[in-house]
Amino acid sequence: MPKLDFDVITMGHGSGGLLTQRLLQSGVFDLLKNEHLDQQHDGALVDLSGKVAFSTDSYVISPIFFPGGNIGELAVNGSVNDLSMCGAIPRYLSLAFILEEGLRMEEFWEVLVSIQQASLRAGITIVTGDTKVVEKGKGDKIFINTSGVGMLHPRAQISWQAVKPGDKIIVSGNIATHGMAIMSRRKGLEFETTIESDTAPLNHLVKAILDEAGQDVHFLRDPTRGGVATVMNELASISKLGIDLRQTEIPVDDQVMGACEMLGLDPLYVANEGIFLAVVDPAAADRVLDIMKNDEMGNRARFIGEVTSAHSGQVVLQSAIGGRRVVNYLTGDQLPRIC
Repeated sequence: MPKLDFDVITMGHGSGGLLTQRLLQSGVFDLLKNEHLDQQHDGALVDLSGKVAFSTDSYVISPIFFPGGNIGELAVNGSVNDLSMCGAIPRYLSLAFILEEGLRMEEFWEVLVSIQQASLRAGITIVTGDTKVVEKGKGDKIFINTSGVGMLHPRAQISWQAVKPGDKIIVSGNIATHGMAIMSRRKGLEFETTIESDTAPLNHLVKAILDEAGQDVHFLRDPTRGGVATVMNELASISKLGIDLRQTEIPVDDQVMGACEMLGLDPLYVANEGIFLAVVDPAAADRVLDIMKNDEMGNRARFIGEVTSAHSGQVVLQSAIGGRRVVNYLTGDQLPRIC
């Protein structure tokens, strides 16, 4: 950590004056250094050609440090994954901080380091950003906004309109891990567990799938807030098709399942940050699953269901004991401030 004049963030760090410059020069610009940030401009000039994907998201997670990660890498991975779900190859990222007066400088530095490492891992370049400071009590340590730009993969044709009956549904890994990692550190709910967040960049795996299967990959989505159940309901609703899921095929870590049962939560509705759902033409489904299983980010991938022309607009789960039930949208606020 560089030598700074203060141990905590002060209102002066958001003034635009000397303290702001010292914070940026000693921290952000030095740690995240690249030819675009070196211009120290209010924007960035970047090279783009062809069809572009654009995404933006804000991160207000509490707590900001959690098992397996922190708000910094979560922000980078979140935008990288949103672009990947569009079928794009992430290229550039903007980064904006809202800091609360009193945030410890060592915490801010730890977040910055995780942002640097996550950006390198994903292969995305941070090209512009912003920093604001709010009075103590008017924020919660740190909020982050990221906006990402990527180039559409030449073989990608990701759209709900491409989904058809018979398509296979694949999940790339264990569900509900991120949400339970956060809940294990939530004040008033702390419980002993070794569960860690699954936050990770998915772009390299998605590119490998598109390289191989291209237009046979009809739909991609990362099931963050609202979990797998919400994504499947959104797809069923907009496509006017049905979704059949098999509970016995949906991978859930034993500790995660135990935590969900203890808290009375259904893992289908719990947030994830390092897995995705793929709806794939049945002719290409085995190839796609093999690619996933041979990658670190998808080695727990499974077929969990298929698209059907029956029960239009509904998601139906075949339970582990043989019954069938409709999986509806999440009602209420199951897991607040999860990302």
